[in-house]
Amino acid sequence: MARTAKKAPSAKNAFEELSRRGPHDVLHGDLALIGLPGLVCTPRSGLGLPAVAFGHGWLQPPRRYLGLLRHLASWGIVVAAPGTQRGVFASHRLYAADLRTALDVCVGVRLGEGEISVDAKRLGVAGHAMGGGCAVLAASEDKRIRSVATLAAAETMPSAFETASRVEVPGLHIAAGRDLLTPPVANAEPIARAWGGPVQLRTVKKASHLGFTEGRHWTQLVLHGKPEYATQRVTKALITAFFLRTLVGDRRGEALLSADIGGSHIDHKHSRGALTAA
Repeated sequence: MARTAKKAPSAKNAFEELSRRGPHDVLHGDLALIGLPGLVCTPRSGLGLPAVAFGHGWLQPPRRYLGLLRHLASWGIVVAAPGTQRGVFASHRLYAADLRTALDVCVGVRLGEGEISVDAKRLGVAGHAMGGGCAVLAASEDKRIRSVATLAAAETMPSAFETASRVEVPGLHIAAGRDLLTPPVANAEPIARAWGGPVQLRTVKKASHLGFTEGRHWTQLVLHGKPEYATQRVTKALITAFFLRTLVGDRRGEALLSADIGGSHIDHKHSRGALTAA
């Protein structure tokens, strides 16, 4: 009798699955214990895991992204979020270097109780606003990085717009449709259009600039927006699908990466290769 091929999950089913917590128990701790201020979230155990360095937005503490960091860790991804360059006059160049250092820590240090290791061939970077622009800078300098995801990415100095053309790995750029601080047309869109590799630009239509963050913080008095559950949910699903596909080769979220779903729509894509290439 012929074996029936397993049907791939629909975009809706993939969204429902990947927006929920994954199968792994999660540990989180302080990067300062190993020399770099910030947070690290990991699965409880696992060898040869993928790792992502996550960059915070301007003036934001890493704890405002803890839900996203823990979510990725629950799906088997080590995430390190350096808490440096949080002042008004943050250095984008130095913060990009700190993202690369965070990856060095993930690769070079046995995390947890020695039961967690990272594969140096499975590294990614991500970030919100300033951290997104710095993720682009980091990827242009570090050839170990296999994929890049940004949330409401902001222009940096040196320019993320100009640097994007030198990044040839897959990129997923998620913009906020109601963002008054880093509007998509002036920030995420130029990065996506200049991207040197396969890329997708998405807009979460009802999201504000701070919709990707969690909890209360004084910057809500001076920056645009506030935490938004719907924005965070679609972000978790999309970024999880993207990094599982590009760093691990896991296709369960592939339909999600090709669909308008969860209040988000695809604005631009090109494939010099494929967005989902491992």
